[in-house]
Amino acid sequence: MASRNKKVLFISSVGGHLTQLLQLKPLFEKYDYHIITEKSVITEELKSQYNMSFLVYGARNYPIKYLFKFSYNIMMSFIYFFRMKPDVIVTTGAHTAVPMCYIAKMFGKKVVFIESFAKTTTPTLSGRMVYPIADLFIVQWETMKEHYPKAVHGGSIY
Repeated sequence: MASRNKKVLFISSVGGHLTQLLQLKPLFEKYDYHIITEKSVITEELKSQYNMSFLVYGARNYPIKYLFKFSYNIMMSFIYFFRMKPDVIVTTGAHTAVPMCYIAKMFGKKVVFIESFAKTTTPTLSGRMVYPIADLFIVQWETMKEHYPKAVHGGSIY
């Protein structure tokens, strides 16, 4: 049974992953929730509507800069985790969310990963990384169960 006392941390990178995550808005009303995503002009505007914090945006096409930004985001993920003390992590990916999933597992918390709607035949890198530790792994296409045999086909969240 849903409870306002259960703390759920929703995390994703910006763009399509965040768009999918925001489709879960009905859950925000059922739980003590917080959203973490990458800081951008769009997400700054969303902060007025949602309980939200930010990580640094880091595109992988600049490997040296990305290494520093990703390292910073790992450190910030620890800070957010200890500050918020979530019971469950829910994510739609991508790279921004992977460290938080592993941090949560280190401290015995539940991890729910929802593979991207855009991926119908091939897995994402973040999905492959989180699949081994996820308590619940949801795919939006039945064809993806070929890559993630223990996944649950949840259908589209759009």
